Amino acid sequence: MLKLLFIGDVVGRPGREIVASQLPRLRGDLALDFVIANAENSAAGAGITGVIAKSLLDCGIDAITLGDHVWDQRGFESEIGQIDRVCRPANLPASCPGWDHVVIQSRGFRVAVFTVLGRQYMNLKAECPFLCADRMIERLKGQADAIIVEIHAEATSEKQAMGWHLDGRVTAVLGTHTHVPTADATVLPKGTAFLCDVGMTGPYASVLGRQVEPVIAKFMDGMPRRFEVATEDVRISGALIEIGASMARAEKIELLTVRAPGPRLATAT
Repeated sequence: MLKLLFIGDVVGRPGREIVASQLPRLRGDLALDFVIANAENSAAGAGITGVIAKSLLDCGIDAITLGDHVWDQRGFESEIGQIDRVCRPANLPASCPGWDHVVIQSRGFRVAVFTVLGRQYMNLKAECPFLCADRMIERLKGQADAIIVEIHAEATSEKQAMGWHLDGRVTAVLGTHTHVPTADATVLPKGTAFLCDVGMTGPYASVLGRQVEPVIAKFMDGMPRRFEVATEDVRISGALIEIGASMARAEKIELLTVRAPGPRLATAT
């Protein structure tokens, strides 16, 4: 049995700091073989830099995925291709820089991960995520023993549809982007773990990681404001998946929430 932790959207310095302080302990306590994290909001809450990506990898993250904020930090488009364990969404135009998937290995078992952007209520130009996922799965045959698909999307319907579309063909389909962990962790009938959204790694005394007061004020009067990253009630949120190595099926998925000093799990089998 192998264990994989997928950490949800790392937001700003608070998210980075809790990962740095808690992940080394979690890797040991939970006997983790693989750790993947979405870090598209790790630089001041919007985008990522090469320096931040390398610091997160040094904390014990094996692979970093990104989403619709992939290009928010100026200059990252020239850095992304130099970091081989960071991948941008696979359904962006082929002309975009960077890797469209990452393969990581532990105990002789290879795990591939790639991200597709949803198209409902999203702004980036992207290919159909369903067709892209089909193509990527064909490409990765023979390169990996298990495939983790992240769907970075707004609509729960689109995420659920992707789970059913890929059931039995990949080990897990995990949703990100909304920053709110959902209560629908399950293993689908053909052995694919699914969770609509793994949640946010960052400050939960917030509105999606941002300070509360300016967000409320903008909702009330519509005037533009600067939304600073909040700082209180910082947590790691993610999905803990047990993988049967012989069949690469998901045996169990748990929603994991970590506040120092220890984890809390909600199990689905």
